[in-house]
Amino acid sequence: MISRLAIPPVRYTPDVETLEADEAETSRKIAETMISICETTYANSGHAIRAVHAKSHGLLAASLEVFDDLPPELAQGLFAVPGRYEAVVRLSTTPGDLLHDSVSTPRGMALKILNVDGPRLPGSARSTSQDFVMVNGKEFNSPSGKAFLQNARLLAATTDRMESAKEVISKVFKTVEGALESVGKESAALKALGGNPETHILGESFFAQLPLRYGDYIAKIGVVPASANLKALTGTTVDTGKDPDVIRHETQEFFTRETAVWHLQVQLCTDLDAMPVEGVDAWDEAKSPFITVATLTVGPQQAWSEELSRQVDDGMLFSPWNGLAAHQPLGSIMRLRKLSYERSAAFRSERNETSVREPLTCPFGHGVPTQMEGQPMRRL
Repeated sequence: MISRLAIPPVRYTPDVETLEADEAETSRKIAETMISICETTYANSGHAIRAVHAKSHGLLAASLEVFDDLPPELAQGLFAVPGRYEAVVRLSTTPGDLLHDSVSTPRGMALKILNVDGPRLPGSARSTSQDFVMVNGKEFNSPSGKAFLQNARLLAATTDRMESAKEVISKVFKTVEGALESVGKESAALKALGGNPETHILGESFFAQLPLRYGDYIAKIGVVPASANLKALTGTTVDTGKDPDVIRHETQEFFTRETAVWHLQVQLCTDLDAMPVEGVDAWDEAKSPFITVATLTVGPQQAWSEELSRQVDDGMLFSPWNGLAAHQPLGSIMRLRKLSYERSAAFRSERNETSVREPLTCPFGHGVPTQMEGQPMRRL
């Protein structure tokens, strides 16, 4: 049994967010910048890919099991009722172009939990899934919406150009980031620009970084290794010097025989001054630790293929705005990203042979039958 929290969490009210007067304009500019990345890569390849997290390394059928002994503060939203759900996991790295793995950027995990019940967020009424989009760091790399726009413009200006130069720059930034981490510090900005250590993606912990509504409360979400085989990979590195797709190949090799288990955790806001909704810094875990509310399990399977890429990379949207109203994304940067997710998915859907659709059950892996929109829902 998980004990009650030592400090009561802050209850969600709409006034925890502060809207800026020009958010709609900034959102439009960010979306236009992101689509320019899509247009550049599409012009060069004839295939539409994501504006960010374009390169996938694992496309996995999974199951999520919600604990049955959660206290009321943690039994919220999707996690209010114990049960097991089918899920899809997409492992990726952050750039919008398909780079050699030696350009070492943050690792990402997008999680789509299928066939969930409850009132939906605006724009996601035709879906029955809950998405969480995470990277391997607790701090968002832009301190404000305007800074996020400037960083997006920098990415757009360098998309699909100077890959050899990016490899050199990445090597320098990895050295600097390594020196920072050796003294207990890190830089989200350096990691985003290619300075992420060449870590094994399956040893990473992943965090949504920005807050969301957690039913009656406010929280941040994380996924951390739970099984011994994942923990053994934490902190290990892969040699990216020769194989441009080594992260993908290591993931494929692992899942030929191994089962992976992660803990899905939440960190509840207990102090709005110390844990502001509009902030981008990591929250103090001494004030509120991450607590496990579910397990995520991925069994042995084919972890990546061209057909899986068609189904998931081309055919699925992963967005924090695709989900339950009980898990509404919070804060200006979350609000500013909403339009970009929508337009990026529409760009891919309009140009590729496989259109973007929402699955009700996982259409691959473990012999699970395909079941798409408009058919009866089913929980495991």
